[in-house]
Amino acid sequence: MAGSTTRRSFVLGAALGAVSGAVAAPLLAAPAIAQPGFPSRPIRIVIGFPAGGGIDILARLIGPKMSERLGQPVVVENRPGANGLIATQGVLQADADGHTVLFGTTGNLAVNPVLYAGKPGMDMEREFAPLSHVASLGFVLVVNPSVQANSLKELIDLAKAKPNDMLFGSSGNGGLPHLSGELLNLQAGVKARHVPYRGSAPAFTDLISGQVNFVFDALAIAQPHIEAGRLRAIATTGPKRMAALPNVPVANETLPKFEVVNWYGMVVRAGTPAPVISILQREVARALQQPDVAERAKTLGLDLVGSTPEQFATFQRAEIAKWGDVIRTANIKGD
Repeated sequence: MAGSTTRRSFVLGAALGAVSGAVAAPLLAAPAIAQPGFPSRPIRIVIGFPAGGGIDILARLIGPKMSERLGQPVVVENRPGANGLIATQGVLQADADGHTVLFGTTGNLAVNPVLYAGKPGMDMEREFAPLSHVASLGFVLVVNPSVQANSLKELIDLAKAKPNDMLFGSSGNGGLPHLSGELLNLQAGVKARHVPYRGSAPAFTDLISGQVNFVFDALAIAQPHIEAGRLRAIATTGPKRMAALPNVPVANETLPKFEVVNWYGMVVRAGTPAPVISILQREVARALQQPDVAERAKTLGLDLVGSTPEQFATFQRAEIAKWGDVIRTANIKGD
C-alpha cells in the first residue's frame, strides 16, 4: 500500500500545483475562497445512481470538506435512472455558474455518449466542461464454484471448448459490467452470451445459483460472496492487483490489453467561468487529500486521483473512444 499512497499523493499534489498562481495565492492564504460572487448559494453534486453506492459515499465525504472552505453548503442529490442519463440531462438544464456539478461514472460520462449519441447531454465536449477525474476502481471477475476454471486462462479455454454455452450476467444492458464481458469476448476470441438483469443483486443471485457462469462487478458487491465461499474470484480488471485480493491475478497478466476501470469524474455545464472551474477542482483535490477520505476510499477499493480539468478531458476522450469501439463491434444498443 505504500506505493499506492505515494502515487496518489503525487497525482494530487500535481493537480493542486497545476492551478494558476493568480487563483492559488489567495487560496493558500485563507480558508474562504476569494472569488467574487462564487459560491453565492449552495452547491449541488448530482449523482445518477441511488444512495449507498461507492460514488455516493465518496461524494458525501467530499461535500463537507468543500463546504468548510467555500462557505456554502455542498449537498448531494441522487437522481437515478437510465444508467445516469436522467442526472446528466438534468444538470444540462442548470445554470452554467458552477453551482451544479455532475458527479458521474464511466457509464454516464463515457458509455452513454455512444449508446445515446444525439440525445441532449450526450455531447460531452460541447455541452459540458471537465472538472476532475476523481477516483478509479477495477472490477473483479467471479465465477460460480461449479465452473471448472480457477484462472482467467482456464475460463477462456472452457469458453472456447463450448462456444455459446458460457453465460455471463450483468447489472443491465450497456453498463460497464456488460461491456466488460463483451471486451473479454473480443480480446479472447470467445462467444460467451450476455444475460442482463435489473441491477447487480439479481445478477449475483443467479450467479450463486448457477444460472449464469460468471460476472464482472465491483469488489464491494462480490466480496461477501467470495469470503463466504459462494463465489470464486479468478481475476481483477485494474492495472494492478487489488490490495483486498492480493492473490488474485490481474486480467492483463493473461490478456495484456484487457483493462476495465470504473472511474468517477466531475463535470459542469459548458460555459462555466474558468476561475470557478479552477476553484472547484482545487477544493475537490484538497478534499481527496484528507486522511479520513483516503482511508474510507481504501475500504471501497478506490484509487483516488484528483486530476486537472485538462488531464480529465484527455482521459475521458480516450475512454469514450475505447468503449465506443466495443459498443459498435458488439452491436450493443441502448434500451
